[in-house]
Amino acid sequence: MNFLVKTIANAAALAVAIWLLADITLTGDSTGRKALTLVLVALVFGIVNVLVKPVVKLLTLPLFILTLGLFTLVVNALMLLLTSWLADKLDLSFHVEGFWTAVLGGLIISVVSWAMNVVLPDGKD
Repeated sequence: MNFLVKTIANAAALAVAIWLLADITLTGDSTGRKALTLVLVALVFGIVNVLVKPVVKLLTLPLFILTLGLFTLVVNALMLLLTSWLADKLDLSFHVEGFWTAVLGGLIISVVSWAMNVVLPDGKD
């Protein structure tokens, strides 16, 4: 249940970033195709955040300490760029154009994902 909630939150956060930023694109023939692609990209984004992000955070721990946590924005941008690259390899029509777009997109995704996780139930009772 928790996995499903996190995937829905990621999909909503990605949708907001796509809507707000012109350089983050999701293309498709129909609305249904776009929705399916968005869910698949959210799954890829979730897997990247579960598998890769902890390793990157551990390896860059001195930078987190030095910047008082602001390096998180860079790590989030890199995870979004990695998701874009993997989506391209998986033939999903999702693309992030440029590092600074990824930084802003990562910030938007973090805020919206946090808000969605507050609103959606997590199955812990």
